Amino acid sequence: MLGTYVPAPIRQSRRTLHSDRTTRWPRGDDMLVRELMTHDPVTVSAHTPVKAALALLARHHITSMPVVGKHGRLRGVVSEADLVRDLVRRDPRAHELPVDDSWSDRDAVVADVMTPHAIAVRPDSDLAEAVELMTSTTVKSVPVIDRDGRVVGMLSRSDVVGVLARADTDLASEVDGLLASVGLAAWSTEVTDGVVTLTGPADADERALAHVVAGTVPGVIRIVDT
Repeated sequence: MLGTYVPAPIRQSRRTLHSDRTTRWPRGDDMLVRELMTHDPVTVSAHTPVKAALALLARHHITSMPVVGKHGRLRGVVSEADLVRDLVRRDPRAHELPVDDSWSDRDAVVADVMTPHAIAVRPDSDLAEAVELMTSTTVKSVPVIDRDGRVVGMLSRSDVVGVLARADTDLASEVDGLLASVGLAAWSTEVTDGVVTLTGPADADERALAHVVAGTVPGVIRIVDT
């Protein structure tokens, strides 16, 4: 019997203006899951043959996929570990006692090996808490679902690593461009190891806006101003 998704206990967040002088990433008001997730992820059905599912993982260089049912609703997750677990025969030369090498007469399908009760998050969930979920468990990636349970994305640890590894020069360039686009061209930016230092007028409203704008750039770890 197919299971249903289990929404992760992650609160939803809203972007707000902050007047404090230090902003840390990741924070819910700095980045949401939808800003980093992979849109339109590769999916399979419960009836997909295991070998076909393995081929999809290899072709797209991914380690897991959401299992979807009618109307694209989440039914579970299948990983490379799930798929290969029963496909490799035991070699009797490596065992002192005879091994059971019996195999099913029918080809296995995803429903036979998937995890039916999958943890899932929403697009507007706090990215920081989604990261905490993945780093505090064995889960390497989580499906992202809408309010109707339909899969709209996938978030993985590698997505987060890729963002945090961005070069400081790339971050500075993007922050400068965004500041100029909202009328804050007078502000200057310096980035060191992902920490953004903002220098500009003493106006409190401008400072708050500059913090929010800089905080929207993926890869920014912390924001300070002088």
